[in-house]
Amino acid sequence: MDPIQNPYSPGAGMPPPELAGREQLLAKAAITLERMRVRRPSKSVLLIGLRGVGKTVLLLKMSEYARSRGILVVEVEAPESRSLPAMLAPGLRLAMIRLARESRGRELARRALRGLAGFVGALKVKYQDIEVGLDLDPEPGLADNGDLELDLQALLESVGEACASVGTGLAMFIDELQYVPEDDLAALIVALHRSAQRQLPVTLVGAGLPQLRGRMGRAKSYAERLFDFPEVGPLPPKAAALAITKPAADLGVEYREEALDIIVRESEGYPYFLQEWGKHVWDVAARSPITRRDVRAASESAVAALDESFFMVRFDRLTPSERRYLRAMAEMGPGPHRSGDIAAVLDRSVTSLGPVRAKLVFKGMVWSPGHGDTAFTVPRFDQFMRRIMPGIGWKS
Repeated sequence: MDPIQNPYSPGAGMPPPELAGREQLLAKAAITLERMRVRRPSKSVLLIGLRGVGKTVLLLKMSEYARSRGILVVEVEAPESRSLPAMLAPGLRLAMIRLARESRGRELARRALRGLAGFVGALKVKYQDIEVGLDLDPEPGLADNGDLELDLQALLESVGEACASVGTGLAMFIDELQYVPEDDLAALIVALHRSAQRQLPVTLVGAGLPQLRGRMGRAKSYAERLFDFPEVGPLPPKAAALAITKPAADLGVEYREEALDIIVRESEGYPYFLQEWGKHVWDVAARSPITRRDVRAASESAVAALDESFFMVRFDRLTPSERRYLRAMAEMGPGPHRSGDIAAVLDRSVTSLGPVRAKLVFKGMVWSPGHGDTAFTVPRFDQFMRRIMPGIGWKS
């Protein structure tokens, strides 16, 4: 079939042609955003899930909704090596400049910009990665103590007051939130808590790997009372089937039931994998309806494409010792696995492997679903590790 018309879109954060099975999550986020805008109490939302479940796509849809309702939006993706102030400052500047164009909010928005100038100036020595241009002089005493916890609280208060003056709100969308240092997370939690206490229209919609919930709790013990943590998992079979069949049906293409069953089973319902399988099946099939034979022929190229991109980009970041640790996990299957069992496969002590495991957690490759347990954050990574490091030579 025509590859130019291929409706499937595998890619990092690429919106699928049919966002199936996420209606309740999107509706809940919409309620949170609307309640924030009208200054009603509502918890911030943090999406929790493994790689490939579509968290980034959901953030994008939620931010689009916020914009459509006139809510000011700050969107950032947290890299491993950048501070929270450096990530937020440019977006807050643009939001306040936009608000300052309206006569009702001009003075409070300009005050928030002066607060941002003091915030940046006071923290630039500690956080040298802050780069933002500001035309206004700082307001003495506003967000300029040089203490992130105090200053971010004061800054978001001034931003919230400016938003409230014109009947709108500020929504910060932060992806890969698990990479933000815990001290920075603590400051963000305190600032959001203060805004909530004052009923100011400021909220956070974030996304991260499963370890994010624990990191938020360690940063501030009351975090669980400020945030909802909806889990984003693989799609149930009916939703997974719809994600495949609806885009094809829109182009007059159908699937045999047995062909569809294979795609749903092989992808395990993970949205990214569904898109990858759909793309390769479409390119292999000669005509409608798509058959089991088409899917079988396409599965090999789908797995190869995942190996070359989705899996390999993560494998390339690993040290030899980290690769051996993950290969030992893969030897036992998808997991989760006890730390002692992993150490036994490697013929090492649990204590000696602690630093390796900690680095893998930091890199977002594994997480701990329970005390002493370790699990992959990337679905099917155990299968990939056995393919990329076959045999027994990897142990040495």
